[in-house]
Amino acid sequence: MRRPGKERQPWDGFRFLHFPLHGGELLETTCRLANMLKRHGVCRGDCVAIYMPVSPLAVAAMLACARIGAVHTVIFAGFSAVSLAGRINDAKCKVVITFNQGLRGGRVMELKKIVDEAVKHCPTVQRVLVAHRTDNKVHMGDLDVPLEQEMAKEDPVCAPESMGSEDMLFILYTSGSTGMPKGIVHTQAGYLLYAALTHKLVFDHRPGDVFGCVADIGWITGHSYVVYGPLCNGATSVLFESTPVYPNAGRYWETVERLKINQFYGAPTAVRLLLKYGDAWVKKYDRSSLRTLGSVGEPINCEAWEWLHRVVGDSRCTLVDTWWQTETGGICIAPRPSEEGAEILPGMAMRPFFGITPVLMDEKGSVVEGSNVSGALCISQAWPGMARTIYGDHQRFVDAYFKAYPGYYFTGDGAYRTEGGYYQITGRMDDVINISGHRLGTAEIEDAIADHPAVPESAVIGYPHDIKGEAAFAFIVVKDSAGDSDVVVQELKSMVATKIAKYAVPDKILVVKRLPKTRSGKVMRRLLRKIITSEAQELGDTTTLEDPSIITEILSAYQKCKDKQAAAK
Repeated sequence: MRRPGKERQPWDGFRFLHFPLHGGELLETTCRLANMLKRHGVCRGDCVAIYMPVSPLAVAAMLACARIGAVHTVIFAGFSAVSLAGRINDAKCKVVITFNQGLRGGRVMELKKIVDEAVKHCPTVQRVLVAHRTDNKVHMGDLDVPLEQEMAKEDPVCAPESMGSEDMLFILYTSGSTGMPKGIVHTQAGYLLYAALTHKLVFDHRPGDVFGCVADIGWITGHSYVVYGPLCNGATSVLFESTPVYPNAGRYWETVERLKINQFYGAPTAVRLLLKYGDAWVKKYDRSSLRTLGSVGEPINCEAWEWLHRVVGDSRCTLVDTWWQTETGGICIAPRPSEEGAEILPGMAMRPFFGITPVLMDEKGSVVEGSNVSGALCISQAWPGMARTIYGDHQRFVDAYFKAYPGYYFTGDGAYRTEGGYYQITGRMDDVINISGHRLGTAEIEDAIADHPAVPESAVIGYPHDIKGEAAFAFIVVKDSAGDSDVVVQELKSMVATKIAKYAVPDKILVVKRLPKTRSGKVMRRLLRKIITSEAQELGDTTTLEDPSIITEILSAYQKCKDKQAAAK
């Protein structure tokens, strides 16, 4: 998407999907789609589900909702029909916007088929607007409307709705520790202000810059730093539909050279993956346009940081490791903005953004003072971009973020404060794991596994992974009558992919006789984590275990599994 500066041409839906757009074209398409939504009964305050991969039309769909005062909920186009239906129903969506198919990394995604399956279970959906990413025809039912054909008939002008600063702008679902995704609510003015300011100041955006955030719009990074922040600042925003290694490992850097990208913002997972392909793919392309590199989604390890800085940035680009969350709306801790030339330390978010006042709390709920200390990362005062509630369940919002440390927003992360007063994020403190930058509640995976009749119990934990940052490890108890446990494991992987998404499938599933529980019946996931991270000699207090001998059982099963894998190699 580009800034204004070109005479208006007749609207062309195909061109809109596939070519660079100027601001006038984006505005016209947004207005046409906004008028189309109104024609199909969408009113101020109604919710619209957007189930689309990264594309200009997906951006226009978001902006069209905002223009008429409707609430959008963008649902990641990798989610299954079950996950999609759950989110549509929770938000009570009136309309779904999707493509016939999606393309990603050389693969075709059957988006319309997934929507068809989902809306069978969604009584609030009145229309499905279907755009075309490919030429392949799909089944069109009674609810379905061909989007491009209908848009072409609409007026290219749509007056924006006048909204209150605290009216809802969008709902975005994020994983919780209970298994039920949380519909995080962001409002109009504060969110837009915060997204625009952080985009401008953290990345040193200047007029004429081309901003390349390679995140999917189904996540908060795409909302804040592909759509709202850059467009509010008049930036040219790059939409990246592919994967880091398709058609080859030079894809990012070819894009940088061709589009002369000035700021590049991506995930540590992708950096770790590309690092393994070596330096040649990077150095093949001209990256002299780059001024700022950014990391988002999870803490970046020092090796990946150094490679990104030294190889991709030629040791001359500013590298900002950013910490923030769906709930914060925008970047909260990052090395920039700061005094010119101020130091940047590898693998560290470092400095709070304007208005962000982080504190560290101990287990007793007291503020930890001083330097070289660790604790639960909290924020002590409100800021413009913070979420306002969980849709339909404000008490859950209060319990999740403000109950643990009354008077403070609890991030769920742990952090370390250095001698210099900088902050380093040490990882999650709850039962949420971060797989390739995607937050996923372990309870969500456990709920999917629980639907298998042969698996009465399971426990899922996160563990360190070289590429993904974290991966899921499932311990399962299988009924004696189940037969071949290897078959059960394969069935579970398929179930998790179907009920949640493929990225949620545990990398490892270990069959055990029983799970380590306290006398009150609570699974001690801490011990399972110790076992698979080779810390079994430092289990800590196990006095609350109902039967301590279970540790030996699980260690034995885990060792047999490792021996079997080693023999297979």
